Amino acid sequence: MTDIASILLGGNGNKQIVMPARMANRHGLIAGATGTGKTISLQILAEGFSKLGVPVFLADVKGDLSGLGKEAKPHPKIGERIDYIGIGDYRATPSPVVFWDLFGKAGHPIRATVSEMGPLLLSNLLELNDTQTGILYSCFKIADDNGWLLLDLKDLRGLLNWMGEHAKTLKGEYGNITTASIGAIQRGLLMLEEQGAEMFMGEPAISLNDLMANDFSGRGIINILDVTKLMQSSPRLYANFLLWLLSELFETLPEVGDAEKPKFVLFFDEAHLLFEDAPKPLLDKIEQVVRLIRSKGVGIYFISQSPLDIPEDILGQLGLRVQHALRAFTPKDQKAVKTAAQTFRANPELDTESVITVLGTGEALVSYLDVEGTPTVVERTLMSPPESRIGPMSDDERADQISRSPYRGRYDELLDRESAYEMLQKRAIKEREKAELDAQRLAEEKLLLAQQKEKARVSRRESPTDALIKSAARSIGSQVGRQIIRGILGSLLKR
Repeated sequence: MTDIASILLGGNGNKQIVMPARMANRHGLIAGATGTGKTISLQILAEGFSKLGVPVFLADVKGDLSGLGKEAKPHPKIGERIDYIGIGDYRATPSPVVFWDLFGKAGHPIRATVSEMGPLLLSNLLELNDTQTGILYSCFKIADDNGWLLLDLKDLRGLLNWMGEHAKTLKGEYGNITTASIGAIQRGLLMLEEQGAEMFMGEPAISLNDLMANDFSGRGIINILDVTKLMQSSPRLYANFLLWLLSELFETLPEVGDAEKPKFVLFFDEAHLLFEDAPKPLLDKIEQVVRLIRSKGVGIYFISQSPLDIPEDILGQLGLRVQHALRAFTPKDQKAVKTAAQTFRANPELDTESVITVLGTGEALVSYLDVEGTPTVVERTLMSPPESRIGPMSDDERADQISRSPYRGRYDELLDRESAYEMLQKRAIKEREKAELDAQRLAEEKLLLAQQKEKARVSRRESPTDALIKSAARSIGSQVGRQIIRGILGSLLKR
C-alpha cells in the first residue's frame, strides 16, 4: 500500500515509482507522441491527487476524460499490470467530478468578466499590435476613472464607441485615440463573438472556491472542462482562458509555504497553445506566475507532445517528468528526443536517449523530486492502471452527473446587471436631452431678440398724422422762404 502522502505512478518490476505529495506543487510535464499514453498518465495523477483530498482542474481536449467519474471495467491486461507493479490495494472506483463548458452545453457555464480578463490577455486574444494594445489599456483606465464596470463584450464595445466619439476631448489625458485602431479592436471583438466568446465573458463569474472544493468524503473534486468544441472554434480563447485562471489563482490565493500536499492542481493539455505566438510581456508574466505560484500551494502540469513546446525557463522549473515515447523520423524529432533525454537526471543503467524511441504504450521515463527536493534518476516505468474508466461517459451518464452537481442552477442563467453599456446609454440620453434643451433655449432667445428688434423698428416708424404735419410744415416753410427771397431780390433790383 502506498503512503497516504504519495502518489503511485507505476513500477518497473524491481520497485514502485512513488511521488511524494509535498513536492507536487513543483509542477510537472507529461510529454509524448500521439497514442503513447499521455491521457492515462494524466488520469492516474488526477485520481491520485483526488484521493489525497486535493481538488483538480483539467481540460478535456479529446473528450475522453469524463470516464474519471465512473469505475474502471475489469480487463485481463489491467490485472496483469496490477500484478507486475505490485499494487495490493487496487480497487476500481469513480472519482468525484464536476463538468464545465465555456459554451454551457457539456457542463456548467464557466465565465469571467472583461475586467477580470484585463487588457494584456485581451490584447493577446485579439492579436492586437502595440498601438491598438495601448488604446485598449486606455479603455480600461477610462472605465476605472469613471466607475464604469466592464463585464461583458457589449460593455467593451460601447465604451470603445464612446471613446471614438470623444477622441478630441480624451486626447489630452489618455493619448491619441484613432478611429482606425478603434475599428480594428471592434472587428476583433466581432470575430470573438462569432467564436462564442460572449458566452464566456460575463456574469455570474466563476468563483475559484467552487473549483477548489472537496466532496462529503474528503476527496478532492476533479473539475473537467470540456473543450472539444472550443479547440475547433477558438484554440486561442482556450489558451487565454487557462492563462486567466492561472493569473486569478496567483493574485487571489494566500501564501501557504511548504505544505504536506498541494492546495490545488491544474492540468493544461495542448500546452504549446499557451506559449504559441504570445508576446514577450505575456510570456514574462506566465514565467513569473509559474515560478511563484507554487508558494500558493498550486501545482501546474503541462501536457504536450514534445518538451520543445515549453519555454526553457519554464521547463527548468518542472519537478515531475513523465516522458512517453517520441519518434525520431525528422531532424526536429531527433532534436526533441535529445532535449527530452537531457532534461532527466542520468541513470547509469539506462541509455535515456535510445529508450525514448522504443517505449511501449503505457510506458514512460519518469523522474520526480524526492522529499529533499532533489531530482531522482530517470526510471523506465510501466504506468499504473487508473481506477476509473478508460474512455468517456455516455451522453446519458454525463447528463445524469450534471443533474446531480452541487452547482446546478448556480451559473446556468446569464446575468446582465447595470454596467458600462447601460451607464453610457444613460449618459447619451442625458446628453441628448441637454442638447435638445440647449437648442430649444437658443431658439427661444433668437425669437425674443427678433421680437425686440421688430418692436424697436416699429417704434421708429411715423404715423400718418405725424407724416401729414411734417409734410405741411415743409410745404409752408418752402413757400415762406420763397417769398422772402423774392422780396429781397425785388428790393435789390429796384435799387
